[in-house]
Amino acid sequence: MVTEAGEEGKPLAAAAITVLVVDDEKNIRRTLGMVLDGDGYNVLEAESGEQALELLSRAGRPIDLAILDLKLPGMGGLQVLERLRAEEATRELPVIVVSGHATVQDAVLAIKLGATDFFEKPLSRERVLVSVGNSVRTARLTRAVTQLRAELETRYEMIGTSASMQRLYQQIDRVAPTRASVLITGESGTGKELVSRAIHRLSPRRDEPFVRVNCAAIPRELIESELFGHERGAFTGAQTRKRGFFEQAHGGTLLLDEIGDMALVAQAKVLRALQNGEIVRLGSEQNVKVDVRVLAATNKDLQREVAAGNFREDLYFRLDVFPMKCPALRERREDIPLLAEAFVSSFCNENGLKPKRIDPSVHESLGRRQFPGNVRELKNAVERAAILASDIITVADLPEDPHLSPFDDDAESDESAPGPRSTPGERPTLREYRENAERGYIIETLKDADWNVSKAAVVLGVERTNLHKKIRAYGIKRGEG
Repeated sequence: MVTEAGEEGKPLAAAAITVLVVDDEKNIRRTLGMVLDGDGYNVLEAESGEQALELLSRAGRPIDLAILDLKLPGMGGLQVLERLRAEEATRELPVIVVSGHATVQDAVLAIKLGATDFFEKPLSRERVLVSVGNSVRTARLTRAVTQLRAELETRYEMIGTSASMQRLYQQIDRVAPTRASVLITGESGTGKELVSRAIHRLSPRRDEPFVRVNCAAIPRELIESELFGHERGAFTGAQTRKRGFFEQAHGGTLLLDEIGDMALVAQAKVLRALQNGEIVRLGSEQNVKVDVRVLAATNKDLQREVAAGNFREDLYFRLDVFPMKCPALRERREDIPLLAEAFVSSFCNENGLKPKRIDPSVHESLGRRQFPGNVRELKNAVERAAILASDIITVADLPEDPHLSPFDDDAESDESAPGPRSTPGERPTLREYRENAERGYIIETLKDADWNVSKAAVVLGVERTNLHKKIRAYGIKRGEG
């Protein structure tokens, strides 16, 4: 017998929640159905384990929770629970096990098999509702955390097929399963944090915390308190005990980002934590054991910092067990199209925009840029272009390269832009005459302004960026004319 309770008059919050009651006693099913239905839940009933499994496999609506009797004819409750945990579709289904003649061993086994709760008959209305509510909320939180982790992994996904990136992937694969400290170096914007997250994700600590500390963003007088915590009254304003980043990362991974900017006093305490696995909160004399894998990242040359007396040599060697260098974007230009496509797709998806295609000429234009800001600068450029573009992102949507002078020999030119085209001996068209005149006037104005583009733009009455485009379009060189 399989029945379904009605839905009229149920609270909206519970109306979407469906509970499957599995019990061979009709009165128990009826009682549970009345209790749950009265509190706003949808109720399905099954009188055997076989019926329950069949219903779960073909139910027209998702079932959010099952209340399962331990003693059932045919397939017992524990067998049903094992089947549920073995199937992908029902592996995360919260199950409350009930019984009228249970032993302690039965309860322990049910919990080991993944039951979210266990209680005996006769059933208490309050106990049932509290257990059902807690189980549903816990299951939803678990799903939300799983979804969030998946989204974070996608957000922090490393992109690139170049040889330098392939070498980086191999290094990550080798060092991730170990406990070794890793020193990640590279220019700003090259993805040092992505590398650290990949190491954590592929390590045995993947289910434990990943804590990132930006050492450059914390004032020097607060860095010790932030890293190691403090006791109440340790200093003015310390009204409660605080756990530092080392304690927050216990069991997991701690990334000390921009470690080259850390104060020498804090460096000594970090060294002690790495050597002994112990920290001391400010205002305390008690040692606190911490199990943390430390990764460090910096865009500075730490060997130079050591020579200059700005960084402890012993800490440097402690961190530099496995050095890794993130390649600059100019060292892997072949990855620029992949990165640009990924950034545009992600940006459109996150902002509810329809997907936009990138014209091949955009990849060519981006490939000629230097990108001293590396991947971060590329991301900003293509996201700005995605905002300005309609369906197709073109070169005209790209921001002007701030690092390129309009008079550089390798400055990119727009072949579709206007320019003098008439050949010697031929009478120019009206358009060519106008463009030649404009080109000549721009050159004269630039000469009068000592080739200062900003001053010339003021005289010409145009925006500086527009004048830059004209200079590149007309192929004007410094000193011409």
